[in-house]
Amino acid sequence: MSSTTSLPRTRTDVVIVGAGPAGLTVANLLRAAGVDCVVLEAESREFIEQRPRAGFMEEWAVRALERHGLAGRLLERAATQGEFEFRFDGERHTVRTAELSGRRHFVYPQPLLVTDLLASYADATGGDVRFGVRDVRLHDIDGERPAVSYTDPATGDRHRLACDVIAGCDGARGVTRAAIPADRAVLTRHDHGVAWLALLAEAPPSADGVVFGIHERGFGAQMARSPEVTRYYLQVAPGEDAGNWSHSRVWSELHIRLAAAGAPPLTEGPLIEKVVLDMHNYVVEPMVHGRVYLAGDAAHLVAPIAAKGMNLAINDALLLGDALIAHYRGDDSGLAGYSQACLRRVWQYLEFSQWLSEVLHGASSGDRFQAGTARARLRRLLGSESAAKAFAGLYLGEEADL
Repeated sequence: MSSTTSLPRTRTDVVIVGAGPAGLTVANLLRAAGVDCVVLEAESREFIEQRPRAGFMEEWAVRALERHGLAGRLLERAATQGEFEFRFDGERHTVRTAELSGRRHFVYPQPLLVTDLLASYADATGGDVRFGVRDVRLHDIDGERPAVSYTDPATGDRHRLACDVIAGCDGARGVTRAAIPADRAVLTRHDHGVAWLALLAEAPPSADGVVFGIHERGFGAQMARSPEVTRYYLQVAPGEDAGNWSHSRVWSELHIRLAAAGAPPLTEGPLIEKVVLDMHNYVVEPMVHGRVYLAGDAAHLVAPIAAKGMNLAINDALLLGDALIAHYRGDDSGLAGYSQACLRRVWQYLEFSQWLSEVLHGASSGDRFQAGTARARLRRLLGSESAAKAFAGLYLGEEADL
């Protein structure tokens, strides 16, 4: 569905750039509250409903969507996970996160969530979303008359949408962050110095939950996706070419790095995806400039080491949606505190991701100090109930204000 017509309207309250989890969550909240909005998306609907993306959602995020009536299919279809295991030195060590924290992960790939949110916003309530738009530009973002212009993909005509606020939810390479002057925001970047070869295999998982393999040859992981498809990761050198990893080489390394006494053998299958991901993070501070409010990957990127990215995007969207609704009811305190409120959770999750990265990659670092401190952290986590509870709370996401 696209609501672009030959005579599109030229005014709305909020223009949302990007139809990912953040943008569509904001759109649904605003529409339910009677705040007019338009969503602009550079890709087609078919593309965003099918592109491969991560699928771990923290329970607080699921329950928040449920309170807004946006988690019906998710709760019906998603599997949950309440434990995972470390494998190192040929042994298995299970961490029962649900028992320790009272919460679980929901396994629900991002394309399914996007499909649900689009169905709620565009199909069920007739929300205005325009797909395939080209050459999106922001105007007068410091002034009283902000606007967003774009090229209609069908006609080639330029259209301009005047608005009060622009929600920048268009990801790491989007136009909204690029529109903010470089001297008005600080971009902080951290590189973990490693890369992961992300793999999808047409093969059943050998374990129900997540398996983290810590090995001197490099980190390896298994994450169940469905009874027929399994996600695997292998640590590789930054800049590595995925084409260097043949079917036999991939499975040989997975067998080595995930080996442990008593572990079920891996079931091999065709590799339907091989992508190298350099592990890095960035944060934009503040997440607001003029009439532009950034959310999700437009504002921050967390390496997929701890599966935090989609959860942070939903947190941003919930805060921004509530703040915008309050704004149109005469209360601007939410918008004034939006960036600070988001960044508390962002930095908390970044710190946890960094901690876990050092644990997972210490053995393969080639540095005795890093390897020794990583092993000490593992011993503390596995040997202390209080340390395990603290870990589980962060791994599953703290619901309290961070």
